[in-house]
Amino acid sequence: MRGVVKLVCLDLEGVLVPEIWVGLADRTGIDALRRTTRDNPDYDVLMSDRIRLLDEHGLEISDLQQVVSEMKPLRGALSFLKRLEPQFQIVVLSDTFYELAMPLMKILGWPTLLCHRLITEGGRIIGYQQRQEDPKRSAVTAFQSLNLRVIAAGDSYNDISMLTQADDGILFRPPPGVMADYPDFKVVNNYQALGDAIEAASERLDGNSV
Repeated sequence: MRGVVKLVCLDLEGVLVPEIWVGLADRTGIDALRRTTRDNPDYDVLMSDRIRLLDEHGLEISDLQQVVSEMKPLRGALSFLKRLEPQFQIVVLSDTFYELAMPLMKILGWPTLLCHRLITEGGRIIGYQQRQEDPKRSAVTAFQSLNLRVIAAGDSYNDISMLTQADDGILFRPPPGVMADYPDFKVVNNYQALGDAIEAASERLDGNSV
């Protein structure tokens, strides 16, 4: 069967919008908050460190929300999404949080977002609830169980299981460490090349259909 239904799954931070925690580091001067999943593949350790730093410095969820309210998509991201929309269904798979991301989803045109939730107490962030174990890979597996072909793009260590599970996976502007550790993935560094790579992957998937 030609023309199979395909889904494009995209990471959010670093692919469509700037890194939220880096923005908070810029705003507060807390350099340790600059560490992201581009640096540390262990998300639980990363989030535990972030929550501890927020508590130590008296920062609350409103401080993060203020950072997000001032953010804009990365230059070229909106045009890139417009290019994809006539051809693909788009889902954002992210390790961000619903309590933070909604203003950005509005600017991006409300693509479907699957992410996590923050646990707060009187404005303090005291924990987080992960959507499920290995959530990005699990989402791709679920889409594939619906007979959808999945093309995925991300930039960080936490995207690797999603890219591996997808029918085609692409690294977008990854840091050197990710490229070195996972040399088998195609790497692109701008939205034109990413759009081209997604369309080429789509054609390959059509060609492999029976």
